[in-house]
Amino acid sequence: MKQHLQHPVFKTISALATEQQVEAYAIGGFVRDIFLHRTSKDIDVVVIGNGIHFAEAVARKLNVKVSVFKSFGTAMLKYQDVEVEFVGARKESYRSQSRKPIVENGTLDDDQKRRDFTINALAIALHGAEYGELIDPFGGMADLESKLIRTPLNPEETFSDDPLRMMRAIRFASQLNFIIDKKAIDAIKLNKDRINIVSQERVTDELNKIILSNQPSVGFKYLLDTGLLKIIFPQMAALHGVEVVNGRGHKDNFYHTLQVLDNISATTNDLWLRWSAILHDIAKPATKRFEAGHGWTFHGHEDKGARWVPKLFAQLKLPLNDRMKFVQKLVQLHMRPIVLTQEIVTDSAVRRLLFEAGDDIESLMLLCKADITTKNEFKVKKYRQNFELVQQKLKDVEERDRVRNWQPPITGNDIMKIFGLKEGREVGIIKSKIREAILEGEISNDYDAALKFTIEKGQEIGLKVVENSK
Repeated sequence: MKQHLQHPVFKTISALATEQQVEAYAIGGFVRDIFLHRTSKDIDVVVIGNGIHFAEAVARKLNVKVSVFKSFGTAMLKYQDVEVEFVGARKESYRSQSRKPIVENGTLDDDQKRRDFTINALAIALHGAEYGELIDPFGGMADLESKLIRTPLNPEETFSDDPLRMMRAIRFASQLNFIIDKKAIDAIKLNKDRINIVSQERVTDELNKIILSNQPSVGFKYLLDTGLLKIIFPQMAALHGVEVVNGRGHKDNFYHTLQVLDNISATTNDLWLRWSAILHDIAKPATKRFEAGHGWTFHGHEDKGARWVPKLFAQLKLPLNDRMKFVQKLVQLHMRPIVLTQEIVTDSAVRRLLFEAGDDIESLMLLCKADITTKNEFKVKKYRQNFELVQQKLKDVEERDRVRNWQPPITGNDIMKIFGLKEGREVGIIKSKIREAILEGEISNDYDAALKFTIEKGQEIGLKVVENSK
């Protein structure tokens, strides 16, 4: 193990621990990641004794500042390219109505028992003759080999004490592509309602980490199967299931959504683009109808879904800023490129899409490509060829007409000046007509053409050009 302790910070910790006759151990994610062949810049150190005092002594040796968090009993310092957090070994007990533990001083064994999973309970000694020795009392190494998420102690007690660990179990399974132990799954099902004592911010933080994993569907399937999804995100859980009428069923929109999410995750790490994949069909259960002779329809699900986005972001404590608006826009527009692939692509339709999508057009096209989940290879090939046609058309029209993030060549102020008007209905009517004429290709996107058109349309509704308006 000593080969993994080459960073100079370990030499200082070891020398000080030996000098003070203190036991110190690297523990948790840093140790786990050694065996997963992942680089970790965050090191947790458990000290048998006062972790804050030991951290302060280490900081003096390294000549760096230390941040002390007395209420948590921890201290943290940065040295070169790593962050090291120190804490005294602890044992914990919990009250049923809170996930905040009662903390007492403890031994290394106590500290390892309070860890969430066996793979996070691994420790490496950093002191004296034991330097570099691996301490693995709960079979964490075997679980790493088996790719298994398991708790050190009884999982029912582990998850009841701190219900956020249920989300963490699923997050680690999703990030590492591990399997959760059956006893742990059963314990999550039993304790799922305890998630309600955890703040929404902490739940959403874990949810976002699941979404950012390489294959988020792994985590979402666990969330659904354990019943957690119905509690933390009922609108997504409602996508699950197939209804059959007269022998005709629709596809399961939950598993379709997961495939879209995995598809887009293969092309981007953008959290908000991944959220747009999660929410693109979120209103399908609310718009589902069976039409005799036709089958299942979900008319208007994109409009309703877009209207839901602000409410869902507020519910999940996600940011209500431009990121929310980005997701809302993509949910609103996600059907538009697909429609363009199914019919003759007109310049007018492409202009409108460019106008409405603006700088998010590339993200929209990524989402729409990810939305092709049919297993029919002929359809996949056809859709992809049509998408290439649409993308070329988007490029051609944008180069010629410059309608992305388009601003009209004649503004509302110009219209008021031309006709001697104050703000009002007539100004809005003419602005709308200019926009429609340019998007339909009736006039070119330049000032002279728009001015001539403005005067014509104004005169049609009884307006007169005032002198010196040009």
